[in-house]
Amino acid sequence: TLDNAQADLREAVDFLRYYAAEAREKFFRPEDMPGPTGELNQLYLHGRGVFACIAPWNFPLAIFTGQTAAALAAGNTVLAKPAEQTPLIAYEAVKLMHQAGVPAEVLSLLPGDGARIGGTLLKHPLLGGVAFTGSTQTAHIINRSLAARNGAILPLIAETGGMNAMIVDSSALPEQAVRDLILSAFDSAGQRCSAARILFVQEEAAKRTIDMLVGATEELKVGDPLQFSIDVGPVIDTEAKDKLEAHKARMAREAKTLIDLALPEACKAGTFVTPAIYELPSIEPLKEEVFGPCLHVVRYKADKLDQVCEALNATGYGLTLGLHSRIEDTVEQVARSVRVGNMYVNRNQIGAIVGSQPFGGEGLSGTGPK
Repeated sequence: TLDNAQADLREAVDFLRYYAAEAREKFFRPEDMPGPTGELNQLYLHGRGVFACIAPWNFPLAIFTGQTAAALAAGNTVLAKPAEQTPLIAYEAVKLMHQAGVPAEVLSLLPGDGARIGGTLLKHPLLGGVAFTGSTQTAHIINRSLAARNGAILPLIAETGGMNAMIVDSSALPEQAVRDLILSAFDSAGQRCSAARILFVQEEAAKRTIDMLVGATEELKVGDPLQFSIDVGPVIDTEAKDKLEAHKARMAREAKTLIDLALPEACKAGTFVTPAIYELPSIEPLKEEVFGPCLHVVRYKADKLDQVCEALNATGYGLTLGLHSRIEDTVEQVARSVRVGNMYVNRNQIGAIVGSQPFGGEGLSGTGPK
């Protein structure tokens, strides 16, 4: 939607300001260091050389700009590789950076095929490190490629996908939980790494919460995201659509379909995938991230919250987790138990704010806060 595009732009500006301020505070020239009798309050930090910054398509300006700005501010030169689906916005961003004074020899844009360009980059002897945001599968490929190199051990800063859940207990306000679930699961057509993929709802609250959730989903409008009345736009391309439709067909066979919105006639020519909610007895059938507007509901008994936390840890992913509860002990129990990079209490689980909270996952979801 238009709101998402504006958020992408605002976040890009926030990244530029944040890293500029961090560099001013943490980096300085050796000649600026105090003499033998002066106090040294900061370490002298320096860049690693040539950094490859490999960005995703779902935040084509913000994440691309953030990775690039961070590496530049830390004293590196940058080879910026945008996603194959979004090279034009990356081109415009790099052009603006060059106009703002970043030398062309310090920042280069490398659009094109990811496997071919990435393969060449990762083998280059001058490479000093990699910043990557994207799929867990691609992160594994990058990690193995770096490990196979001789010479210096290079850093990999990675943020990947997640099997993100929201837990709603019987003390939660269902109206608030449903509002935040709709936003977390279906905003940006579910194409955010932090989006909610699973709802664990306590049995005592399940019927009311699910009924309200289905009713709210029925009101969503699918269509052209340039229209302010539209809630859910298309997915990125035909390949993504086909994968999501195959998952929905599988869920229609193996799970209980709570709702699968009808596709408007005007959307049948595009790459639209309608929001859908499925109920499962457990999350065991979900083996990998489903990157689109699909939410999976699992009920749990009040005395089985520990098992819910164990099931989430067993997926291996650990990016975001949402919890709706008015019981402080429950909040502390979940925070102690689930291994995630970001946990949100009584709010949605998307939209981390630059400079306000670190963001990043662990396990299959990345190397930690960036």
